[in-house]
Amino acid sequence: MRAEIDVTQTLRIVLAVAAVLVGGLTRPVSTDAPEARNVVLITLDGVRTQDIFGGLDEAILRSTMPDTRVEETETWRRYAADTPEERRRKLLPFFWTTLMTEHGSIAGNRALGSTSRLSNTHWFSYPGYAEILTGIAHDKEISSNDNVRIPFLTVLEFARDQLQLPPTGVATFGSWETFRWIAEHEEGAITVNAGMQAYDLVDREDVHALSDFQFRTRPPWSGARFDAYTMRFARAHLERYRPRVLYVALDDTDDWAHSGRYDRVLDAINAFDGWLKDLWAWLQNDPDYRDRTLIIITTDHGRGDSAADWRSHGSKVAGSEFVWIAFAGTTPMRGEWQNAPETRQSQIAATMAEALGLAYGAAVPEAGKPLDLAP
Repeated sequence: MRAEIDVTQTLRIVLAVAAVLVGGLTRPVSTDAPEARNVVLITLDGVRTQDIFGGLDEAILRSTMPDTRVEETETWRRYAADTPEERRRKLLPFFWTTLMTEHGSIAGNRALGSTSRLSNTHWFSYPGYAEILTGIAHDKEISSNDNVRIPFLTVLEFARDQLQLPPTGVATFGSWETFRWIAEHEEGAITVNAGMQAYDLVDREDVHALSDFQFRTRPPWSGARFDAYTMRFARAHLERYRPRVLYVALDDTDDWAHSGRYDRVLDAINAFDGWLKDLWAWLQNDPDYRDRTLIIITTDHGRGDSAADWRSHGSKVAGSEFVWIAFAGTTPMRGEWQNAPETRQSQIAATMAEALGLAYGAAVPEAGKPLDLAP
């Protein structure tokens, strides 16, 4: 899953498939935030705080195109601008101009006195996702990216049990195949579809076609499918089964980074922004989800700060411990957190449970405490 590759025509095919997918204040703008009934968790694998808060990094782009005038590239035309704020808006237009301005907030911009950090000491994928889903850093038990069943209760399983939902009522869709082992410690407790895996729970011709097509458009890396399929299957499941908890785990950003394709990393982030806009519109048009859904968007780990180490992450790569966490929907906070207490990745599980009216700490006392989204 983490090997260097050459770009192939496959990317263009998948971008065509994707076409079918249909600076702020930290104080609350209202003291009457709606009560959440549903949670949507989305993770973008290995997306750096620098790219989320600053957009295109010119030094990194130039380092990956040493024989090219970057000013003449499509990447430069699409994402370059004079200030970090302009660059990030070009990269994530819906996220920054609408979602974080009118409907949510984001922690993790260290330049504004907000730090979000990993509690685990490994600083790579499986330990990061385990920390998100269990609320604890399991450094000893989870120290690799191997396809090994997580030995701990996840907040997804906890929510399904406490809310007495069918397995389809809590669902995980992941681009990386290892989510079949990460999302649940009891196989079959929830719906999990990840990696190169057929999805047939929705009886629709378009979904069947895409499920088949994913095997014909394999990425140039192993162990994962393109995010376009993951997002489409998650949407189909949302529309058909109306889960109380939906987790979408995207992966293209990390694999393109390991492959040294910073231009493709930016394209993957930008594609996500379009999917997010479409998802938000759907949620807001449905009475069961409108004003009753908390969306959490985050990453499993950071990566290196410079052109020399941005492709890498892990305990030996400084900067990999820093992440970002965004919230939208049933939260009164708007814009970027400023001069705020440090947040931890281990607090996400309890925050999800609290939004559902559940106390995760009662089942897992060692887990991080819920984040205060209405200071």
